[in-house]
Amino acid sequence: MHPAPSVILFTTFSGLGFGLLFWLGIGMPGPTGWVAFTFFAIAYLMAVGGLLASTFHLGHPERAIKAFSQWKTSWLSREAWVSVAALLVMVVYGAGLVFWGQATVPLGLIGAALSLLTVATTSMIYTQLKTVPRWNHWSTPALFLSLSLGGGALLAGQVRFALPLLSVAATVQIIAWMTGDGRFRGRGTDIGTATGLGTLGRVKAFEPPHTGTNYLLREFVHVVGRRHSMKLRLLSLLLGYGLPILLLMLPFSHIYAGLAVVAHVAGILASRWLFFAEAEHVVGLYYGRQ
Repeated sequence: MHPAPSVILFTTFSGLGFGLLFWLGIGMPGPTGWVAFTFFAIAYLMAVGGLLASTFHLGHPERAIKAFSQWKTSWLSREAWVSVAALLVMVVYGAGLVFWGQATVPLGLIGAALSLLTVATTSMIYTQLKTVPRWNHWSTPALFLSLSLGGGALLAGQVRFALPLLSVAATVQIIAWMTGDGRFRGRGTDIGTATGLGTLGRVKAFEPPHTGTNYLLREFVHVVGRRHSMKLRLLSLLLGYGLPILLLMLPFSHIYAGLAVVAHVAGILASRWLFFAEAEHVVGLYYGRQ
């Protein structure tokens, strides 16, 4: 799949933003006044910024409002509704902390649940796609949720939760890579099944369908070199998980905490690039991509 910057920013920062809103919703931390305003500002900049970034991948961004109309069948539409609900609930909850120093606990818990549900619906946009076997697996929602919770705990300063959650996320990430590499081939899909000619014998592409590029090739067929892929995997593991975990294990320091956040974001951006670049869509079989 084409690793468009818009969807990389969307899946990275919306997950972090809603993850931070989850921890704020359950009162961890429980800031008030200007401190609360700072936490909520960071969370909303990430969550809303990520959601807005996703619209730039649309052919007609001005039609994004139509995403709300297909909630019965579309996970994208469900994500739109749940995210708006989460943001509205949390802005009311946050206002209580900022202006009156009061936490309405039931409202915070509802907002936290909706924030986590938003991340789950985002993950299902990709998990549901049987045409992309690498994504069509339990590890996709597990990775999105564990990263959101772990990254959110990191932003919220909840070290005792960030350490195990980032460790879990790293484990799920490795599982996703190891099992995902052979999942396309394991489905038994090839050019023969794609064209329906497999029963006649071995099918090979004689010529490409056309001489130029098209939308399908631009969006759904992307090749990343094995060596390049392994380097990026190692980089994302070191920056996204290893370095933050190491820094969190040291005596607390605002400098260490800041470096842990920066390293984590950089590592997850790299892993998100791979999430899309390594995803093999079955439409590539029509173009001779095995």
